[in-house]
Amino acid sequence: MNNIFSIIKGTGSYIPSRNIANEDFINNKFFFSDGRQYDTPITEIIENFHDITAIKERRYVSENINNSDIAYFAAKNALETSGVDKETLDYIIVAHNFGDINSERNKIELVPCLASKVKSKLGINNPYTVAYDITFGCPGWVLGLIQGNYYIKSGDAKRVLVIGAETMSRVLDPHDRDSMIFGDGAAAVILEGIKSDEPIGIITHSMRTDSNECNNMIWMGYSYNPDYPRDKLFVKMNGKRVYQYAITHVPIALYECIRKAGLNFSDIKKLLIHQSNAKMDKAILERLCKLFFESNIPKDIMPMIISKLGNSSVATVPTLLDLIMKGELENHSINSGDHIVLASVGVGMSINAIIYKMP
Repeated sequence: MNNIFSIIKGTGSYIPSRNIANEDFINNKFFFSDGRQYDTPITEIIENFHDITAIKERRYVSENINNSDIAYFAAKNALETSGVDKETLDYIIVAHNFGDINSERNKIELVPCLASKVKSKLGINNPYTVAYDITFGCPGWVLGLIQGNYYIKSGDAKRVLVIGAETMSRVLDPHDRDSMIFGDGAAAVILEGIKSDEPIGIITHSMRTDSNECNNMIWMGYSYNPDYPRDKLFVKMNGKRVYQYAITHVPIALYECIRKAGLNFSDIKKLLIHQSNAKMDKAILERLCKLFFESNIPKDIMPMIISKLGNSSVATVPTLLDLIMKGELENHSINSGDHIVLASVGVGMSINAIIYKMP
């Protein structure tokens, strides 16, 4: 029996300093996908947006900072927290979707990969620290943990640095109402393999991808403003379809993952889920409770940071984890023996989840 388990040795994050409040969109002109301009007053649009998403503000990076920079900041923070020697890392995995996007050129740069850039910025000399990227939508960071766990359990690796970083602000259409959902950020964890007679750390995981009917829910397209230059693509989504997909399939995926670990819902201390819409996440939690025939939702089981940070894609779940691990999220803590769920959903459409037992 393989008694090697992957535990989180340290966490780190980078939260950009530029605070973009909902009121900062007051002068935007929003259009429908067919090019018609909204005739609803902008104040009403912003108010309705807040009522649904709970987002009050989000963070953007400054113009002189790129995605590989904030990935490095988060990685450096995780190394400092863990006390791990950077030269002992076997893998560096960076989850993102748009690479580096220079604020002046607004062009996506994917070569070299961000993980290679991070390794260089960290000054790691070890040639056997393998660095590569994952592009898997918002669930990319959770997938990075799953891959890192496979490396460790196989005996191929002892330490893996997994980073989620995105500068969403550079792929947002200023004339698309959904652009208000997104923010920038980065966070990282260091996985370390240890031997244990009892399961700890990453216990199990589950994944699924529904491409046949759901592949076109999130895509890249031109500005909804028909007069906007056609020299840049922006992230687009069918919000209603994404919402329906998530509340239908995510609860089932979480239920299956918890059961796979031999647990009940009452065994879960925290559900750290990807955050893009507070109403959606609340509906997911309610449906998950019903699958377990639970009538009462445990208080504080699902921490939320979306109101202040928005949806930072691959960075949402690891940022949430880092804040809790460092005691920086009020009324939330994780203690030894607690089971937590790390879960995400996004473009593709894909869902993944991990059951983690605190050492």
